[in-house]
Amino acid sequence: MTLLDQLRRDEGLRLTPYWDSVGALTIGYGRNLDAKGISRSEAEAMLEHDAADAAAEVDGALPWSGALDDARRAVLVNMAFNMGLGVHGQSGLLGFTRMLAAVEAGDYDRAAAEMMDSKW
Repeated sequence: MTLLDQLRRDEGLRLTPYWDSVGALTIGYGRNLDAKGISRSEAEAMLEHDAADAAAEVDGALPWSGALDDARRAVLVNMAFNMGLGVHGQSGLLGFTRMLAAVEAGDYDRAAAEMMDSKW
């Protein structure tokens, strides 16, 4: 059995943060986030993965967004990344129903005004 196999067996895999037996915030195979955190390359990999997830969520929920130019689509993906997709009428990108209707209609001035008129 390799060292990595032993560590996998001994630590177990937890894909969400948890408090370990000594009270340290931990994730994965025993990564102590309080003591070690994550590296820049790990943060970059997480960012790329999370941004791709947000883009896929926007594409699935707003199929018309694929026809937007890169800058306008990036605004929607950025909002989904930061707030989550949400559902219509609730927090998250899909809660911005009037702004989304304006973007879909190509009325970008109205869309900007709707964004400025929100708590966001």
